Amino acid sequence: MKKRKFNRSGKFFAYILECQDGTYYTGYTNDLEKRIKEHNDNKRGARYTRYKRPVKLVWRKEYKQFKPAFKLEKLIKKLTRKQKELLVGGVRLDKVKERAKIYEKFRKKR
Repeated sequence: MKKRKFNRSGKFFAYILECQDGTYYTGYTNDLEKRIKEHNDNKRGARYTRYKRPVKLVWRKEYKQFKPAFKLEKLIKKLTRKQKELLVGGVRLDKVKERAKIYEKFRKKR
């Protein structure tokens, strides 16, 4: 089998899906429509979403390069559920991280 060449420029998306059970799934892709369809089909979707369908897109960010989308996916996966809810709710990522720092300082004082 011939290995497919991966284009590292164009449109890339970091995204968050909400699964049927209310959990979030984070990923990145260069074809968002196709990837969501794959998540909802039984063919090439992620193992995590396989039994939690249907999934719906609740957040996305577009980039012109592969690397920033990939890095953002990794960063989002490290966020807590509450932080992801803030992001999905429209709070900018830098503000989500800022709130997390404030919250951590508050927790340490108690």
